[in-house]
Amino acid sequence: MRIGVFLFGGVEMADAGIGGTEPTERRYDQAAIEHAHRELLVCGELADRLGYDSFWLTEHHFQHEGYEVVPNGLMFSAFLAARTGRIRIGTMFNVVGQWHPLRLAEDFALLHNLSGGRGILGVGRGTVPREMLPLTAGTVSVGSYDNPSAAAADRLNREITEESLDVLHAAFTHERFSYSGRHFCLPPPGIPDRGGEVRELTLVPRPRYPFQTWQAVTSPPTLRAAPTRGFGGVFWLRERHRLAADWRAFAETFEQVHGRPLERGERRMLVLNVAVGDTRAQAMATVRAGHDEFWRFLAPYGWGRGYVGPDGRPADGSFIPTLEDSMAQGPWAVGTADDVAAHIAALDDLLGLTDLVIFPAMPGDPYDRAREQMERFVRDVVPLLPAAAGTVTVTAEEPG
Repeated sequence: MRIGVFLFGGVEMADAGIGGTEPTERRYDQAAIEHAHRELLVCGELADRLGYDSFWLTEHHFQHEGYEVVPNGLMFSAFLAARTGRIRIGTMFNVVGQWHPLRLAEDFALLHNLSGGRGILGVGRGTVPREMLPLTAGTVSVGSYDNPSAAAADRLNREITEESLDVLHAAFTHERFSYSGRHFCLPPPGIPDRGGEVRELTLVPRPRYPFQTWQAVTSPPTLRAAPTRGFGGVFWLRERHRLAADWRAFAETFEQVHGRPLERGERRMLVLNVAVGDTRAQAMATVRAGHDEFWRFLAPYGWGRGYVGPDGRPADGSFIPTLEDSMAQGPWAVGTADDVAAHIAALDDLLGLTDLVIFPAMPGDPYDRAREQMERFVRDVVPLLPAAAGTVTVTAEEPG
């Protein structure tokens, strides 16, 4: 089991949780943001020393609320790669529709090569319209496949994302390439060059080492699209039985398209929110404010849909879980080291885990707590996993 760490990379908040400042009223100065950036680098260095397989950042923009303040995960990864020796580094996620695909391809390839093959390509479609629309001159937003009022935005977002992924593949895998689609024509016609016309492009550099591509899986269309492309799927914030159904559906689509079954856990990654304490009550008390702040941030974007509602049916976009809901339904493992290890073992029995990424710091948490949780998970939880979940290693594969 490869185990990684994912952090939002937000600012420290003295009033996180129910009753704190309203999210839209939160404003943080440059000192608080720069403090978060420096602390994130320290966390990445610690993850490398502790033996975690991977360290995941975010890409978000214009978040004066302070939840996620790293606007370029690839640039941040380059700084972290220079300070570390073996840990793999990825972004959950590069929002593909916000990038020109060739700039994303160039930046990732440069990071991957200079880090000695430690880059992981994470791709997604975005969450916050306020981030995407300014970066695309108002042309691309974040939609919703099951919301009629946002269906047109969703279709356009998916079209551009799929074409961008086609461009990435062509640029990465061919020394010379061209692409013609509905949204991209590369190179555009009529570019003069030394007495001729440019008809092909060459990405400089291309990735020198093999790499993995992981896509966020949060909707039925993406549940089909990611395995069709052969990408890995990242699953998060889903009630355990709904998670298991999607986990199996991903594998079934992969086998239908590629003609072979996936091995146990292959190409599927689970992100699990964790909080380890001396007692279950202490762990719950310590994480509750962060859990509630997490949902103050994400509930307005409909992220509660992955849960089961009070009626036992899939929740709609208005559902806001309590900590007790999150623990009972599976997305949060909270308690003693034994509790958390047992929670992971049960998920391993249900799914077959080979790639687990822990989310150990809630929005607003001090970075000292983030590092304490990272250390505690390795020291106290990992030794308990082999007996319940088979051999567990918290080490990186050799690059390439």
